[in-house]
Order: sequence, then structure tokens, then C-alpha cells
Amino acid sequence: MLSSPILVSLTFFISLPLVLLFSPQFLTTSYLPFTSDTHDHTLFRRASVTAAHTTTTTTNNPKIAFLFLTNSNLSFAPLWEKFFSGHRHLFNIYIHADPSSTVADPGGVFRRRFIPSKKTNRASPSLISAARRLLASALIDDPHNQYFALVSQHCVPLLSFRFVYSYLFCNSIHSSFIEILSNETNLYDRYVARGENAMLPEVPYEEFRVGSQFFVLTRKHAGVVVRDRKLWRKFRLPCVTEEPCYPEEHYFPTLLSMEDRKGCTGFTLTRVNWTGCWDGHPHLYTPSEVSPGLIRRLRVSNSSYPFLFARKFSPECLAPLMEIADDVIFRD
Repeated sequence: MLSSPILVSLTFFISLPLVLLFSPQFLTTSYLPFTSDTHDHTLFRRASVTAAHTTTTTTNNPKIAFLFLTNSNLSFAPLWEKFFSGHRHLFNIYIHADPSSTVADPGGVFRRRFIPSKKTNRASPSLISAARRLLASALIDDPHNQYFALVSQHCVPLLSFRFVYSYLFCNSIHSSFIEILSNETNLYDRYVARGENAMLPEVPYEEFRVGSQFFVLTRKHAGVVVRDRKLWRKFRLPCVTEEPCYPEEHYFPTLLSMEDRKGCTGFTLTRVNWTGCWDGHPHLYTPSEVSPGLIRRLRVSNSSYPFLFARKFSPECLAPLMEIADDVIFRD
């Protein structure tokens, strides 16, 4: 029979990989701009295991993981800094910055919160990969992350952190806020953009969905995303048609609709103005448009829920937004 010290030693070495695997300090706080396929494979595998052992639960200190997906500087960092002020124990920040662009570390709460990243291109599967990296990193980093909000460098908050946090965690509906639409124009054209039968059998046309790429997911659904292999193999296929197929607008709504439609609200919490737009880009707000009235209008939806964030704002909007931050944006 082995002596007690030997048993203790064996137990320690056997359990050490699990300790390292589930440690909330997995995410490096250094800016590592590039990632490899090997790193991605390891990241998603670890995130899948972590998610399976730390599903959405009631904790004494639930947090919101804010996932910034960007290919340029975080121009609105000062506004977000004011948004986060006083609530450091209730959120985490993760930044996926296109390494082919020069993105400065804005400091403050954003300091050294960059994750290993890859180049992203509009209307390509690279945006799906970037969002999945952000979700995986946040899942591994902190088991208290219970909601995961994907935003861009052009997004701004419309309400205070206190309101956002209360809305998500005090709401009786613990669901993911992701837009899921099934009767949109050009839906079939996008479905066959990789080839008439390319999505079969995993994704029949009747299951194909579309929605905003900006979402707020529960921990359960973040786990669904990082574990997925079946649908990802289809959505990563290149489009063969002249028109872009915008896979980032289809992958997440389709996956979560197929996996757990009842667990999703079907709407997004990020307001976007598509009025008069035809080239795939939403309206870009300029400084002259920023006013208390604009903020109040952007909050209002066609349903009972408010919009919590909005895009797309030009970097020059920072100054007028900061002027009305305390008296309008963050005054609920």
C-alpha cells in the first residue's frame, strides 16, 4: 500500500491540470496581438470544458462580460469609463483587436484587456471567429461572468450601468437577447450563397435565420457557441456569389434558434438605424446629430423593452456625448 505522502503527491499532480484549466486567471492581461489555429483549438476546447462545469447559476457576484470587437481605436473609451465607474466588481472587459490595424490601449478599465486575435474582414466568417474567441476567453477567465455583451468600437451606452445590470439580472426572464428573424428579404439568396445544397444536411432552409451580430448571451448559450462544431463547419465555407452573404448575421441566430429558441428573446438590445441605407452599412451619427432627444429616441423600441446600447457613432461624437453623459445618458 502506498504511503500517505505519496498519495498526496499523486493527488496533487493529477489535479494540477484541472486547477490550471479552470483558473479564472487563464486570460493573459498582456496584449498578445496574434493567435494561431493551435491556440484557437486549445482555447475552444478549454472553454467548452469550463462551460460544461460552470453553467449559468445564481452567484453572489454575477458579472457582465463586455466583449469589444474592433479594428480601430476605442474612441468612446472615456464614455465607457464613465459608464463603468463605481462598479468594478460587476463587470469584465475583453477586447479583440484586428492585429493588422494599429489599435492603442486606451488604459483605465481597458488596460491590457486585449485577447490574442486574428485579422477580421467585414461580411466574412472571421467576424464569427472573433466573437467566439471573445466568448471563450470570457468563459474561461471568470466563472462569475453570467452575461456576455458583444459591442463594437462604434457602440455607446444609452443608460447607466446600474440600469443595465438591473435589467439583465433583476429581470424575471433569464434569456439571451439576440435578434432572430425568419422572413427577411434576400434570406434565401444568402442561404444558397455557398452553393444550392452547401448548408445541407446540418442547416435546412427552414432553420436558417438572420439577425443583428450584436447580442447579449447567457453563460449557457455562450457555452453552446464555443462547443459548436457542426454548424461552424458550414458557416465558415466561402460564399460563391457576387453579393456578400454576411455569415456573422446568420450563424449566431441560426445556431441558438436550433439549439434553444425558447431560451432567446428574439430581439437585440443594441439599436441600429438602417433608414435609407442600402450598402450594408447603418446610418453613421455625426456630432451635429447628438442631443438629449436623440438619446431618448434611441432608447425606445417597438416593444416593452428598452434599447441599452446604440451604434453607429463617428469618433467625433465623443465630445458632445460626454457633455450630456451625466445629465442625460446616465440619468435613468
